[in-house]
Amino acid sequence: MDLPLEGYLLRIIIGEGARHAGRPLYEWIVVKARECGVAGATVVRGMMGYGANSRIKTTSILRLSEDLPVIIEMVDTRTMLEQFLEVIDPVISEGLVTFEKMNIRMYRATPGRTPGKERQ
Repeated sequence: MDLPLEGYLLRIIIGEGARHAGRPLYEWIVVKARECGVAGATVVRGMMGYGANSRIKTTSILRLSEDLPVIIEMVDTRTMLEQFLEVIDPVISEGLVTFEKMNIRMYRATPGRTPGKERQ
């Protein structure tokens, strides 16, 4: 799969405790992204943060949180990510979503590996 040099980054920040369809919301989003043909997605667990409610969430032993921030980043074309955002928007009840233009320098896979679902 090839991506243009000018791509877009969709970043979703939610709590790791958020759930949808019986599974963690971040997991549901990544699986749905693959089903929809998004070029790639990565999930990163934050160590500390706060959002719209201003409640600090941290891994500190003194203030251990079970709802740490989770960042989901996806890269693809503007059109693909806008269409995908329409699919997931109704299930995100809390969090932050950003969308930004980016330059793609490389997008590679190891030759000979079995590819995932092809882009539609």
